Amino acid sequence: MHPRSTSYRGRFAPSPTGPLHFGSMVAAVGSFLQAKSRGGEWLVRMEDLDPPRVVPGAADEILHTLEALGLHWDGAVMFQSRRHGAYEAALNMLERFGAIYPCACSRREIADSSVSGVDGPVYPGTCRAGLPAGRAPRAWRVRVNRRAVEFMDAVQGRVVRDLAADFGDFVVRRADGYFAYQLAVVVDDAEQGISEVVRGADLIESTPRQMHLQDLLGLPTPDYLHLPVALSKQHEKLSKQTFAAPADAVRPASMLYQVLCFLGQDPPPALAESSLDDFWRWAIAHWRVDRVPRVTGAVVETPNAWN
Repeated sequence: MHPRSTSYRGRFAPSPTGPLHFGSMVAAVGSFLQAKSRGGEWLVRMEDLDPPRVVPGAADEILHTLEALGLHWDGAVMFQSRRHGAYEAALNMLERFGAIYPCACSRREIADSSVSGVDGPVYPGTCRAGLPAGRAPRAWRVRVNRRAVEFMDAVQGRVVRDLAADFGDFVVRRADGYFAYQLAVVVDDAEQGISEVVRGADLIESTPRQMHLQDLLGLPTPDYLHLPVALSKQHEKLSKQTFAAPADAVRPASMLYQVLCFLGQDPPPALAESSLDDFWRWAIAHWRVDRVPRVTGAVVETPNAWN
């Protein structure tokens, strides 16, 4: 349906819910270097699929920051908010295949009747055989089977998950009517011809579900590389919710140097004071995936402004 390109294509897909911070820069720099060190393309996609969380002006601010840091992308920026037709077509295809069904359960009902999986409650299948009498549909879920999904992550190693036991039937269209992240990402990665997904390890549990959807929709499965997540000294993921400081474009080489250190690249200290051209020339030439720490998260050893 969407044949994979023979050349390397990577992507960075931030959510425009605020400015970039150190944690998001790890994903940006890692994905950029993985693409450019292979002579490939690096695309940018705005994951603005959830309008209530989108901050006005954040998308433009993110793009401005990337440009200021020398992270120049290839092609046009994709916005998920403009792709509802593509997601609707994928959902209709899944419905024709009998792969999805409507669900009337509320979050509280699921929490009260489910066991805990690797990434939240495992849906108990309440509506799998049909909606209970008198109940209206809320979300749409995709059916999963008791089968192992396995992939080899370029950093985290071999990952094996049982879809039914670890996740259960998962949502592809939410109760509020918006398309779920899992479906949109699968459709977009195929449309853009992404050959390898490089992102934070906090999203590694999304991969088996996305591979299931790729299989159902007849889409290619890219390779996967999940980078360590940047943690504060309190071992919390650096994020907008934990008030991570915005990326510093005033001394860009210094901040980018810290990102390279976090990714285990052992850059020379002089690189922190270099020009952006010199920085990226060195970083692309010396990028080594086998040096990236094989952990899902690590505390950031940077000045307090980043913690």
